[in-house]
Amino acid sequence: MTDAEELSSRTREFLAAHPPASTDRLDFLRARFDAGLAWVHYPEGLGGLGAPRSLQAVVDAELEAAGAPDNEPRRNGIGLGMAAPTILKYGTDEQKQRFLKPLWTGEEVWCQLFSEPGAGSDLAALGTRAVREGDEWVVNGQKVWTSGAHNARWAILIARTDPSLPKHAGITYFACDMTDPGVDVRPLRQITGEAEFNEVFLTDVRIPDTDRLGEVGDGWRVAQTTLNNERVAIGGMALPREGGMIGKVAKTWRERPDLRTHDLHQRLLTLWVEAEVARLTGERLRQQLVAGQPGPEGAGMKLGFARLNQVISGLEVELLGEEGLLYEDWTMRRPELVDFTGRDAGYRYLRSKGNSIEGGTSEVLLNIVAERVLGLPAEPRTDKDVAWKDLAR
Repeated sequence: MTDAEELSSRTREFLAAHPPASTDRLDFLRARFDAGLAWVHYPEGLGGLGAPRSLQAVVDAELEAAGAPDNEPRRNGIGLGMAAPTILKYGTDEQKQRFLKPLWTGEEVWCQLFSEPGAGSDLAALGTRAVREGDEWVVNGQKVWTSGAHNARWAILIARTDPSLPKHAGITYFACDMTDPGVDVRPLRQITGEAEFNEVFLTDVRIPDTDRLGEVGDGWRVAQTTLNNERVAIGGMALPREGGMIGKVAKTWRERPDLRTHDLHQRLLTLWVEAEVARLTGERLRQQLVAGQPGPEGAGMKLGFARLNQVISGLEVELLGEEGLLYEDWTMRRPELVDFTGRDAGYRYLRSKGNSIEGGTSEVLLNIVAERVLGLPAEPRTDKDVAWKDLAR
């Protein structure tokens, strides 16, 4: 079992052999993966050492102190936070060897082809079809709200492979090549003016069966691994005290005494405490992950993240008054990174509205928390045992 001292020594030896100042960035990242220092809790040969997840902080501290480049995790959040753990759990040995290294180094960005216009919040009602032809699957359908599809090389995709089964069955999970000529990515311009989201049309896209993850018809179970990791990635990200939205408002409060009122002060104090509670709860959740896979608790974290972002950004606009309505750049842009805190207050206020939709709507997450965390009775579901093809649409 690798301990902290051994891992720290291993990292220093790696840095001595690959000095960050004189090693090409991509070469450095590839070598770091091969040395097992990418994500230490992954198996050997797949970027890890089979060590406890908690020891990743030891590696990161040594690398940061040496000025080593990182893999720009925000640029490939879906790949690192969602696709990778799903591939690790359900992928074949060949798939793990093919996908995980370029995913981690950032050479191949991933997106998520789950949501559909006709399914709404009911993901299991998806209608994109995958029909098997020999060793390939022919996929037709439409996906929507696909973050980063315009930059992605690969996508995680779920499609219906047997419409005669109930909606949660008959779904299969694939890795989809976004360079396929049948993949058409179109921008969706948001209220912020930019287009980080997309709609994706799939027309006779041919996916080899070797790019299927999990068994045929078991896609819903595979997707739960993705979704649970997604909610943790969105709602449980590591932050310092006053990190995120609350830090921006607190900074404005300190620097602009002319804006202060007693009422706003009381509200800011309340939200500061709530943000700190959420931050510490996220830390506890990440510690629990050391012992196993993320569960439904991540839904609660994501719920809190969305609500706090919206309330805090609203307070910031109110604090700034007319200044809070200013928004510097309405240009139609196709960003690689979503920057919640580096832009104007007006941008933060508008962008935070999407937090209660992306990564699972707040309404769906409330059901998950009620049923799977609190143990409350499940809502009646009359369509649970009805074949998908017989459902009203």
